[in-house]
Amino acid sequence: MNILGTVNKFPGGMMVIPLLIGTLIHTFCPSILQIGSFTTGAFTSAVLPAIMGFQLFCIGTNIRVNETPEVLKRGGVLLISKYLAGALLGFFVAKLFGIEGIFGISAIAIMSAVTGANGSLYLALMAEYGDNKDSAALGVMTIHDGPFLVLMTLGASGMANIPLISLFAAVLPLLVGLILGNLDKKIGDMFKPGISISIPFIGMGLGGTIDLTAIFSAGYSGIILALFVMVIGGGATFLADRYILKRPGYAGVALASAAGNAIATPAAVAIVDASYGTDVISSATAQIAASVVITALVVPYLVNFTAKKYGSPKLSVEDKNAKNL
Repeated sequence: MNILGTVNKFPGGMMVIPLLIGTLIHTFCPSILQIGSFTTGAFTSAVLPAIMGFQLFCIGTNIRVNETPEVLKRGGVLLISKYLAGALLGFFVAKLFGIEGIFGISAIAIMSAVTGANGSLYLALMAEYGDNKDSAALGVMTIHDGPFLVLMTLGASGMANIPLISLFAAVLPLLVGLILGNLDKKIGDMFKPGISISIPFIGMGLGGTIDLTAIFSAGYSGIILALFVMVIGGGATFLADRYILKRPGYAGVALASAAGNAIATPAAVAIVDASYGTDVISSATAQIAASVVITALVVPYLVNFTAKKYGSPKLSVEDKNAKNL
């Protein structure tokens, strides 16, 4: 059976197919893998922290110290462009349409969904299409995780504690790998296969966080919010990648998603700003959940299209190998 060949025919197949399997299991029979021990640890969302930490370590072992400025530049430009897209859109909607927003989508829902991105999805896609510096740039972009940027944008940052230790914990595996890989290049050679080996587990784990019913509970507003995330947020990062960083653009498109942890942002905002009522918060939560599902399924195809149209390191290597054959 040519299982691997069939999976690789799909854009981002090594991540997308396990993601779809995990999504279907989580939606229709979520308890089937919750039997504990290694099964739950390897094939559910419980795997994400460990496997992403492992992949970041493997990436770090293959980054040379002289590449660090480029990593900071890529991560910084993409982080700022995604944040500005969501913040400006949210301000625009709030100014013109008030707290309830447009199409039933509040400013808080827009800011929460558009300013961030799905780090797991980005990391898996960069392992398939990008280079080590693309993947390492996620360490810079972890600042968009959680509600901090949204709280800051809404003028509530004075009441929020910046989880600096959490940010440090997110990049520590990368730093440890970077140090070891630069001390001994053979360590980088040893762990390089781990970058791609971890992709199916990330896909399966990410699927374990997605419930397809979220799309239906949010209605058309969830779909519109997903379009905001992909077209405006992803459009901003694509343009920044193409015209500021002077790169093909696939990394920018890989950020055209909504982060899973953004689902909890409206509730966090409501704690520090009582002007947001229960109705606004509950509808925003459902809409963000729908945008997370939709963007996770669509973005891999957008990245594949962009990489084929404008090029990417991995596709260039594959094309070169195909010609040699």
